Amino acid sequence: MGMTARVLAVDAGNSKTDVAVVAADGTVLATARGGGFRPPAVGVEEAVDTLAEAVSRAFADAGTDTAEHVSACLANADFPVEEERLAAALEARGWGASVEVRNDTFAILRAGITEPRGVAVVCGAGINCVGMLPDGRTARFPALGRMSGDWGGGWGLAEEALWHAARAEDGRGGPTALARTLPAHFGLGSMHALVEALHLEHIEHDRRHELTPVLFETAAGGDLVARAVVDRLADEVVAMATVALTRLGLLEEETPVLLGGGVMAARHPQLEDGIRELLAARAPKAVPRVVTAPPVLGAVLLGLDRVAAGAEVHERARAHFG
Repeated sequence: MGMTARVLAVDAGNSKTDVAVVAADGTVLATARGGGFRPPAVGVEEAVDTLAEAVSRAFADAGTDTAEHVSACLANADFPVEEERLAAALEARGWGASVEVRNDTFAILRAGITEPRGVAVVCGAGINCVGMLPDGRTARFPALGRMSGDWGGGWGLAEEALWHAARAEDGRGGPTALARTLPAHFGLGSMHALVEALHLEHIEHDRRHELTPVLFETAAGGDLVARAVVDRLADEVVAMATVALTRLGLLEEETPVLLGGGVMAARHPQLEDGIRELLAARAPKAVPRVVTAPPVLGAVLLGLDRVAAGAEVHERARAHFG
């Protein structure tokens, strides 16, 4: 094989993996896409095998078999001990002279900022928040769901919508249109029928996330219960962002607060307006915006930060991903 690439970048989520091989001047030599990265489900070695499949394709296309630095942003790397374990597993593959593993939320943050300084709140299947400073300091949360104090994300919203709808139908709770709109999404006439279908797995468990857009549509139609759930999510996003800004000493200076993940990308006006209003009150210097750049770009830029590449190298890499 030919030259050594400058950076091998990996962005691995639960459902898909993106890989990029970048030359010393910032030219993206090759990219590849692979399957999801789920160490809790399949074990670390098998999960890394999934990465290896995409990495070997990208290396082959780039005409190389090694990189100076491996920058990997991985789902399920929630604690430093997990990052270390995954870094060791990647080092054993011999893809690069040095390896840095971070939680995949850092890729979304870095993709949306020109220098490694800011905060990101990502609301996809779950919810997470990270912040970073150029000196390497970070702010983060374990983001493991209810036991680590989290609420929100597509799964949490669907669960909350179901709870309110079931109680509305049987009389334990106040009325909400969700009692109609949620079962109607699956062609069913009542919450009782929907709960039964979910319990007996006539509707696959993974399809519950389809109810999150239904919640937002119902809120947009004026339903007070659905609107309250959306408002609660806005409050949660701002709570996380404000804590991260405070920890990094960024509350008093103009700082980007990036909003990423599928729920944010859908651009629901009530959610976005709510986040902006609450941020204006609690962190007035924060500058919120929705990230549209692909997370693998963030993994590339973190790698280029690590090898101290110049601004024009960063710009060339960024231009490749539009």
